[in-house]
Parts: sequence; C-alpha cells; structure tokens
Amino acid sequence: MKASERRPLGRTALELTVLGFGATAIGNLYRAISNEEAQATLLAVWAEGIRYFDTAPLYGVSLSETRLGSYFARKPRNDYVISTKVGRVLEPAAVGERMPENIYPSVPLLRPRFDYTRDGIMRSFEESLKRLQLERIDLLYLHDLAPMNHRSPEEHERHYRDFFGSGGYDAMCSLRSSGQVGALGVGVGSWEAALRLIQEGDFEACLLAGRYTLLEQTALQTFLPECLRRGVGVVVGGPYNSGILATGPIAGATYNYRPAPPEIMDRVRRIRDICEAHGVDLSAAALQFPLHHPAVVSVIPGMGSPAELDAAIAALECPIPRGLYADLQSESLIAAAAPIGN
Repeated sequence: MKASERRPLGRTALELTVLGFGATAIGNLYRAISNEEAQATLLAVWAEGIRYFDTAPLYGVSLSETRLGSYFARKPRNDYVISTKVGRVLEPAAVGERMPENIYPSVPLLRPRFDYTRDGIMRSFEESLKRLQLERIDLLYLHDLAPMNHRSPEEHERHYRDFFGSGGYDAMCSLRSSGQVGALGVGVGSWEAALRLIQEGDFEACLLAGRYTLLEQTALQTFLPECLRRGVGVVVGGPYNSGILATGPIAGATYNYRPAPPEIMDRVRRIRDICEAHGVDLSAAALQFPLHHPAVVSVIPGMGSPAELDAAIAALECPIPRGLYADLQSESLIAAAAPIGN
C-alpha cells in the first residue's frame, strides 16, 4: 500500500491519500519545534505524495494553521485537500496562562473556548481562513462535540442545543452551500457521539480518533455500518492509540494520552508477539488494520519530523500476511467481524 494512493471520501467529490498528515505536531504538541523544523517536515510529507492535511484552531492554539498557511502559500490550491475544524474560538490569554495539561508549549497567548453557536462557528471558520491564507476549505469538521470533552452531561447537552438549535449547524450548511466548504464532517474521539451527530445532521465525513484500532473495534457494531449506509467517509486518527501501538508495551507507553494501564499493556504484548511471529512490526499491523474496513478512507498518525514520516511510510508499505490478522482473531485479540483483507 502506497501513502500516495487516493480513495474517494464517501459520497463527496473529494479524494484523500490513504496516509494523511495530522498537523498537531507542527503545532508543538508535547514539544516545541521551530518554524524551520515544521517546514522541513511538510516538505518531506509533500515529497512522499501525501496530499491530505488535517489541522484545527486548537492545535498549538493557532500555530498549526499558521504554519500550514505559510507552506500552502507556495502550492497550487487544487493540489491538496485541507481539513480544519470549528467548535472552539480562540481568545487572548493572560501572560503565564497555559493550555490544560501544558500539551502545547511555546505557543501564542490564546485560550480556546467551546462555542457551537452560529456566531462561534462563523468566527472560527473566518479566522482559520486567515491563518491558512485560503479562500475555501475542502473539509470542515465539527470538533469535539462529545460528552468526554465537556465538564458535565448538562454542559454537553447545552453545547449540543447551541449547535442544532442556535444556528451552528445551519452555519456549517450555509458554508457548504456557498462553496466556501466542500464537505462537512464530525471530528471526535467517541464513536457513540459521532453516531448521534451523523444521524441528526447531514455530514459526509467523520474523523474518528483512536476508536477503530488494533485495540478497539466496538465501532464495528453500529457506527461503521451506519457510515456505509449513509455514505459517510471515515478518517481514522490516532491509529496507535496515542502511542502504545507504535512503541509497544514499553515502560512509559501511553494509551489515550495517559500511562497505559496493566491490562492494556498485557493485551498489546500479546498482539506484538503474534506480529513478531509473522515477522511484522507492531506499528505496521496497527497502521494498516483500519484501512481494511470499506468505510475507512485514510489514516493520520502523528508525524512530527521527517524521521517519523519515514517510519510511517515503512509501516504502511510493509507486506502483512493475512494470517497475522487471522491469528489475532483466533486469539480473540481483534473482533471476528473486523475486515482483514484478502
């Protein structure tokens, strides 16, 4: 499988490369990098034929979009697909104020605030256009409208009502009908939240983060079949579950951005052992696995340097015997219903 291979995104006219570039790392996720380092990574990504780029105002609180905008200024607009997100607005922060958990060091003094109203959606979109130096966005995701991202169920329902009852959804639809946006999607880390959204609104894509991986396949039961039925194309983010499926069960391995608990460490150890018995690296099996599902169009692992890009390319192009996934199924380590290729 080649990174530059393109697949149609659901019922849209868009085509995404099977390997996409998630632009969190160039927003200084976990570590600060220079503009020069960010541009070097983007140059390497482009040279490999990758043409799908995903970002958001949240990533580096504007820094990711700004760096992408600088890069795209030198590229023909029709040569790539760009997605960004709405659902938060960025406001001035006090000197010394930090992002929650300090996950983005050395970034602009801005504070993200959830806002799913019409005004919030339009403000977020217009500010993204300026940072990206673009006049249109190919794919616009509704970002993080899921209970896990809000402080209480009541707060989540208020945001949900804001979106569907206070003009937020209508704003997204108007951007699509005007041609300023090519297609609409939802970007969440919960397939249950994504299912609710695609059943209530007319969305054509979903960026599902960390919920269809070698470790998790409950999305097979209802969500992915619903996507196929509705023609919703799925992009899988976090195919390594934030790290452990790339590093293996080493000390300090992370799962869902937290230290991996013992039961996850043990499960990954068993998966890794079967991969090694077939002469395949765990990361290769993890990266390719979601792409066997007919609803899945692209995967976007974290790639913050040319070296990490090289590792992802090698993982994607690694030949994987069908027997590997079959053995994982026979050991009940992946779902029996999971598509595993020919």
